[in-house]
Amino acid sequence: MLAAEAPAGLAKVGLVVDADDALLDAILADVPLDMLQLHGRETPARVAEIRQRYGLPVMKAVGIAGPEDIARLADYWQVADQILVDAKAPKDAALPGGNGVAFDWGLLWNLRWPVPWMLAGGLTPANVADALRVTGAGQVDVSSGTESAPGIKDPGLIRAFIEATKL
Repeated sequence: MLAAEAPAGLAKVGLVVDADDALLDAILADVPLDMLQLHGRETPARVAEIRQRYGLPVMKAVGIAGPEDIARLADYWQVADQILVDAKAPKDAALPGGNGVAFDWGLLWNLRWPVPWMLAGGLTPANVADALRVTGAGQVDVSSGTESAPGIKDPGLIRAFIEATKL
């Protein structure tokens, strides 16, 4: 219902984690999405398969912890329409994202991006301006950084986050 009532021009993105075709078929049968965000362990081949099967743009989340992870970005540039660069989830994390963990943004300095990209991972009102300066990101994604408690969005933190992005 929410997607059906979204105003024209607002992109409706479905975030899934390691979804199989049956789940994607069910979601897309009921929800008019404009893009799929893959936030699991999908391989480049799986990303390409989903993109071709559903005819929707695909955003792939890639976890970064250190320099060794930067090379993995190029694996997805050929098959995804957009990349979400996130902090790699800690080994004991229950979720693949939204863990409030940042990574060394300097790893992204001077990268040449052949596709649009978005920065995520541990962003808060206190650090998002620095993250934007260091990375040159044109888009950011925030989750736990605007929560007063797990799963509880704080309108004041959301406003502060937005203000902090206005460089």
